[in-house]
Amino acid sequence: MAPIAVGDSLPDGTLGWFDENDQLQQVSIHGVCAGKKIVLVGVPGAFTPTCSMQHVPGFIQSAEELKSKGVNEIFVISVNDPFVMKAWAKTYAENKYVKFLADGSGAYTHALGLELDLSGKGLGTRSRRYAIFADDLKVKVANIEEGGAFTISGADEILKAL
Repeated sequence: MAPIAVGDSLPDGTLGWFDENDQLQQVSIHGVCAGKKIVLVGVPGAFTPTCSMQHVPGFIQSAEELKSKGVNEIFVISVNDPFVMKAWAKTYAENKYVKFLADGSGAYTHALGLELDLSGKGLGTRSRRYAIFADDLKVKVANIEEGGAFTISGADEILKAL
């Protein structure tokens, strides 16, 4: 399957997350993104070094600037279960805006065409690293990394594109 690209529509899918009342919810991507300007941030795994120390912190630190440029929602998606994503989200005490969504089975990552086989490292199928900006479900920016690189999917690259 070809990876999602500029001009494509975001596929629908259901992801898990814990709301502000600490209740596990299942959310539809179309339900939370339709009619909005959103950023989807895909990472290979929660608590992994580049994801935890560079990729996600950049979006947390830039969240207010992204919002000032019209972004309604910022979602971090990983092929992890919702309990792991909840624990990971709690490690960012300064986070006010970024929501952590779990793609436990990798079904949404597959629908995006962004699987990354890390079986050789004992991690199974994960997500490629990416940052996607979409307006009313239409992809306007698709910064998708090759392998485990972190060069074009940071918050600074999305800010430049807005």
